[in-house]
Amino acid sequence: DCPGTSSAQAGRAAACQGCPNQRLCAAGGAAADPAEAAELRERLRGVKHTVLVLSGKGGVGKSTFSALLAHGLAADESKQVALLDIDICGPSIPKMMGLEGEQVHQSGSGWSPVYVEENLGVMSVGFLLSSPDDAVIWRGPKKNGLIKQFLRDVDWGEVDYLIVDTPPGTSDEHLSIVQYLSASHIDGAVIITTPQEVSLQDVRKEINFCHKVKLPIIGVVENMSGFICPKCKKESQIFPPTTGGAEKMCQNLNVTLLGKVPLDPQIGKSCDRGQCFLSEAPESPATSSYRNIIQRIQEYCDLHHFQEEKII
Repeated sequence: DCPGTSSAQAGRAAACQGCPNQRLCAAGGAAADPAEAAELRERLRGVKHTVLVLSGKGGVGKSTFSALLAHGLAADESKQVALLDIDICGPSIPKMMGLEGEQVHQSGSGWSPVYVEENLGVMSVGFLLSSPDDAVIWRGPKKNGLIKQFLRDVDWGEVDYLIVDTPPGTSDEHLSIVQYLSASHIDGAVIITTPQEVSLQDVRKEINFCHKVKLPIIGVVENMSGFICPKCKKESQIFPPTTGGAEKMCQNLNVTLLGKVPLDPQIGKSCDRGQCFLSEAPESPATSSYRNIIQRIQEYCDLHHFQEEKII
């Protein structure tokens, strides 16, 4: 029954009572201040496309997808890619990108992203911790402040794709990033799920969240969609789609299914080593799925940009 963050009743309706984001919504949004919105817009004016990676459920491979999406887009050396990790309490991107132990440097133009390649920069709270084992024990306002700082104070420069890896759920971090980025633009969200109903149930909430905050949905990716034996090539359903999986859900909710990625043990091994799975296992069925999905996301962003230019 959430009225939506853009509603005049945001934070004031009866359904808002007890919501942890009530005060933020009632205040008119995170980027309601015109001066602050102008500052964010100026900092992000060099960002051509922004894609959020969401999931209602934890452990479905959202950060893995974010990392591989960034790697896949950066395979085109003519494209500049940035990966922003706003999973404040569980920053796994530094480990997956092979950047564990790196630190953020500050210059006259702001914080500098940590670079994997010349055309792939990363920013994460993990770079601000003294140890990977340190716990971030923060309340919502401090998380929101850091997200704003990442957008406002990082020298992103000219970027073709800004990929934002988010924590599970539909809470403070999600509202904040959508509202802060509304000062510039968001192409849309990619939603990650696994085939079983316990995951799809939370993903439906995530889709509802996107509709409420008017965040376009690029599509859904079904991770861990079967396991293809590397020896006999036979496919097994490790997580059976008892209610039809992501495909059935997308049909019911009129959302695009971008693709299905089968399980491959090499994905986890590559992430633990900070290596790019796409280049380490080019013949894997999972790599083929990832590349097809990445291509579809690129096509969506190009079409979205073309439509925006026509409107302008």
